[in-house]
Amino acid sequence: MMWSEITSLDLFLNEHNLIYSVMFMLITFKCQRYTASSAAAKTMALNLPETHITTISNGFRVASEDSRIPTATVGIWIDAGSRYENDQNNGVAHFLEHMAFKGTRKRSQTELELEVENMGAHLNAYTSREQTVYYAKCFSQDLEQSVEILADILRNSQLRGAEIERERSVILREMQEVEQNLQEVVFDHLHAGAFRGTSLARTILGPIENINSIQRHDLVKYIEEHYRGPRMVLAGAGGIEHSYLVELGRKYFGDLKGIDNDLYIEPGKFVASYQDIRDEGMAMVFGALAVEGASWTHPDNIPLMVANTLIGQWDRTHGVGVNAPSRLAQSLGLNTHVQSFQAFNTCYKDTGLVGIYFVCEQSGAKHVVDAITQQWMDLCESITEEEVERGKRSLLTNMLLMLDGSTPICEDIGRSEF
Repeated sequence: MMWSEITSLDLFLNEHNLIYSVMFMLITFKCQRYTASSAAAKTMALNLPETHITTISNGFRVASEDSRIPTATVGIWIDAGSRYENDQNNGVAHFLEHMAFKGTRKRSQTELELEVENMGAHLNAYTSREQTVYYAKCFSQDLEQSVEILADILRNSQLRGAEIERERSVILREMQEVEQNLQEVVFDHLHAGAFRGTSLARTILGPIENINSIQRHDLVKYIEEHYRGPRMVLAGAGGIEHSYLVELGRKYFGDLKGIDNDLYIEPGKFVASYQDIRDEGMAMVFGALAVEGASWTHPDNIPLMVANTLIGQWDRTHGVGVNAPSRLAQSLGLNTHVQSFQAFNTCYKDTGLVGIYFVCEQSGAKHVVDAITQQWMDLCESITEEEVERGKRSLLTNMLLMLDGSTPICEDIGRSEF
């Protein structure tokens, strides 16, 4: 259904002497992906609130669910991330996110922090490869105040030179922390290899030289290019009446530029690749084996999610993992050189990555890769209906648990609008 035509793996591994003294091992294969049949995608009726979507005159969208609870999450999702950058300004979206809470023309940083704290609310932000997000968790009665604060920090940030220099140091320290997180490092290298030559290969933080060179005019230019009505969504979940949120959207964002400049992004072209970053002083291999996945809206995405649920994850220190009956967990659990593995499914607008991240001793690397490819072939050839049904039920449970609360629901709404 999903993975096929993985050939000549042993030859590939032998040619690249993959097993010895490896710190990171990243392999991507070009595989044929078959379209899921409509019969396999059965609709499941759940007692969930309806999602309402309204587009106002300048193209700005408002989307929300009302679960009639006393709290809410509201945020702005912007179609802007490292994928929309170039080699010269890579890292500017993340830099701008850091500047969001440093004061506006209406509020100093201290005033902003006190106002949010007095509301009992929480502000947060993050940047991904395709989106920048600013959101607030608040009481439903404080919805307008929260939306006004979000509008203020997005549209009126001072971007003073002193704060820029301070945040430059903060981001450089953050980069050092990311470099200590070997899973983050592996996935950055995985993207660099799998999407080599395209914008998806860029990191979110950007290279050190860019972080050191970004100035106020770079941030202002990025805002002018990307923070436009058609590229933004005001999303809300919790105790939120949709018509009221639409009213707030018009009030605080209705005068945004309504012309989308249709910024070109390079297609996320997947290429087979191999990367081997060695550190002779490390005893463990931190690696990922991946194939081309599906976009957010592709019909194959749900079958891929079911397949990944069947594979699950496992960690020797825990004894068991998610989906303990997983054939891969049973196989790797017998090898004392294997530490852990985790299946992943990363989606973008036009492509994705499906694979398995693993940690093992050097002597166990070949066994891990062999076991993973065998698991994928088993999913193609010998998976049973009983296992598929178990995977579907587990996936549904996991999805509902992940959407337990207004914040993950709001995030799901905001992200799905792109």
